[in-house]
Amino acid sequence: MPAIGRIVLVCTLLDAALLAQDSPSSPRDLASLDLAALMNLEITSVSRRSERLSDAAASVFVITADEIRRSGATNLPDALRLAPNLDVVQVNAMGYTVSARGFINSAANKLLVLIDGRSVYSPLFSGVFWDVQDVMLEDIERIEVISGPGGTLWGVNAVNGVINIITRPATSTQGGLAAAGAGNRGSIGALRYGGKAGSDGHYRVYGKYLDVQHTETADGTEKDDAGHKGMIGFRGDWARGRNQFTVLGNAYKGAEGQPLPGTLSIDGVQLDLGVISVSGLNLSALWRHQLENGSSFTVQGYFDRTERIVPPTFEDRLDLVDLQFLHTMRVGGIHNVSWGGEYRYGKDRVVNGFYVAFLPANVNQKWVALFAQDEIAVAKNVRLSLGMRGERNDYTGNEFLPSVRMAWDVAPDHTLWGAASRTVRAPSRLDRDTFVPAQPPFILIGGPDVVSEIANVYELGYRGQPLPSLTFSATVFHSQYDHLRTQEVNASRTAIFFANEMSGTTSGVELWASYQATTRWRLSGGFTGLHEEFELEPGSNDFAGLTAQQGRDPRRSWRFRSSLDLPGNTEFDVVARRVSSRTGPDVPAYSAVDLRAAWRPRSNIELSVTGQNLLGDGHGEFEKVATRTEIGRGVFFNVVSRFGRGS
Repeated sequence: MPAIGRIVLVCTLLDAALLAQDSPSSPRDLASLDLAALMNLEITSVSRRSERLSDAAASVFVITADEIRRSGATNLPDALRLAPNLDVVQVNAMGYTVSARGFINSAANKLLVLIDGRSVYSPLFSGVFWDVQDVMLEDIERIEVISGPGGTLWGVNAVNGVINIITRPATSTQGGLAAAGAGNRGSIGALRYGGKAGSDGHYRVYGKYLDVQHTETADGTEKDDAGHKGMIGFRGDWARGRNQFTVLGNAYKGAEGQPLPGTLSIDGVQLDLGVISVSGLNLSALWRHQLENGSSFTVQGYFDRTERIVPPTFEDRLDLVDLQFLHTMRVGGIHNVSWGGEYRYGKDRVVNGFYVAFLPANVNQKWVALFAQDEIAVAKNVRLSLGMRGERNDYTGNEFLPSVRMAWDVAPDHTLWGAASRTVRAPSRLDRDTFVPAQPPFILIGGPDVVSEIANVYELGYRGQPLPSLTFSATVFHSQYDHLRTQEVNASRTAIFFANEMSGTTSGVELWASYQATTRWRLSGGFTGLHEEFELEPGSNDFAGLTAQQGRDPRRSWRFRSSLDLPGNTEFDVVARRVSSRTGPDVPAYSAVDLRAAWRPRSNIELSVTGQNLLGDGHGEFEKVATRTEIGRGVFFNVVSRFGRGS
């Protein structure tokens, strides 16, 4: 039996042995959200209106607040590892990359990420800077993870998935909370307080600080990637008659080491690339109004400023303003219509360094979109959704993103669904405006003719509750991609430029299930399988890119989780995962097991210890072995105390 199998078996037997000592008293957390309640969770990411998870015609996994708490995760990417339909890899101490259904790389540019309706997808490089995306994990209400296209309602770049991180309303975070944790990888401290704002409002304010230790490569070489970051923020919610108002904001500032991509020296002197400085702030406001006929409209706007200084490469300061309108209504008793529009304006200012230049350095961009989706009750147990989005960007002009979805309730608690969608990944500044070095003669001359990458995706799925104690979800998909980005050599063989000379297909399966073994013991697990085939168009010479693309993603991965409530206000959790190899960057397959034990000596105090990556001596997840971060065993002690109102 493989080592990971032995550890999972031992942990499962330990769970069973501890259950023999269980008392008949009611459990705290697992029973508060049983499997039926999980299937009936209200989600909003699939149709941009509230609907039950069991009714959604998409591959959706919901990470609940309690699952995040019990996982022992200390940051957002680690919390996202709970979703079996995501591929999460740690690049270095503070750097992560996250993808769905393939195409993992440093940018992971086909996954849209939202935090309370604010897109954190950067138009600079078509990706997410995960080192700066953070919230207080204790304030998250749920994370809705859609694998598959979401372009009709969310826009270009929602190609392979949408992650929607939804924080709790201020009414749910009254009183105070203090959290402090430390381990061999770093330390975290957070403080939050919530109270009333007038007769019909509530607020919360918070501050958070983290310090992350450097990592090492497999041969013990220290990587210069340690970092720290501080955050402050607030949220306010008011309810007046048919109106709901929300205002929230965050600000952060931090620094992190910049590990070299390999051994780099001049005259025998090792180069120091310097420290990356990051900072930003955002402010969002939302107004939701309920109309008398049962329909509603929502207006949301936000401002987001990000600054990143990466010596000696570049400095980037990006301001984004976004305004959205959404109207949902029921028409004639059989139509659920969602329609709206979005306007986005970006002001990007780059200070070019010696090695890389964005030309022109200063760019103003705008995006305009209109969308509509109609869910039609064609029969008592059959729903058909037709959607279309038209979006205009400055690089490729108009893009059209249609989708068709159908759900059939074949029996109570059993739903079959299917979907066909077209979506695109629009070019970013990285695709069009990148030049290397910063002064001529250039080796890389950008991609003036780069167009949108296109995906046509077909899905078939099942979601149901075969037994009162078992829920199960299965999805199969097939995606056809065209105009994928490549790096080509020009005719004179003097420079490289970006083009769209690759096509391909991906096919796969996504499975996950939860089993309530007893009132105090829940088991859950998931499996993903992926098959990819890519080819270059005639005339392309990006053979290295083709080889790398075909080997970046694992063909298989699985996760297992055991959550047990014990007597004496104690919890015991086991999380195990297995990820197959990545032949592109030559990353071997690895297994990992995390254990967490928690105790509540009082109802408002929780003490926990988490053992991380307890299997073997360590593993890498990204890059070649010479520069790859080796993730070894870790331990993290945490204490959370609630005080005041709501404690």
